[in-house]
Amino acid sequence: MSIIDFIRVGRVQAELFQELAEAVADDVGVDWRLVEHSLDPGFALIRSRDQYNSTEIVTDLIDMKPKDSLRIVGITGVDLCIPILTFVFGEAQLGCCAAVVSLHRLHQEFYGLPPEPELLFRRAVKEILHELGHTFGLRHCADYDCVMHSSTIVDEIDIKGGTYCSVCRQSVEYCKEKQRAASS
Repeated sequence: MSIIDFIRVGRVQAELFQELAEAVADDVGVDWRLVEHSLDPGFALIRSRDQYNSTEIVTDLIDMKPKDSLRIVGITGVDLCIPILTFVFGEAQLGCCAAVVSLHRLHQEFYGLPPEPELLFRRAVKEILHELGHTFGLRHCADYDCVMHSSTIVDEIDIKGGTYCSVCRQSVEYCKEKQRAASS
């Protein structure tokens, strides 16, 4: 059985959290479950930047992943970064089992604009699928319509497609099948 666990990293609106988990798991074609407790991101705070080190969070998520889980995805409202970049929308270790995505810069309010919940949802699903793709071994895709296309600013998230291209989808399916066979 293929299950993706979703965990809150800090505070995330419960309804949005569940809707994101459902949409992503449906797209990837797996079962899902919500981790009951949340992970406090305080340990990853970089005080001088007032941001959180996403690499440290991913490392903790790897250690937290249940053995029967295909992947674990953290969703957070805090601003993420890595030391060499000003910010990141999310992070995953290539070919590993954990990813984290931040909603912080996906909100229209971050840019001084009125809230658009549907736009936030679309952006978040794209970014979660993107980071999950990295856990399945996918690198950035040249297809502008693929969710695996690189996004360094929020406008690039809006432009790219909302799912994997056929080549990336095939790689995700292959990886899922390989992992299922290994666990049998």
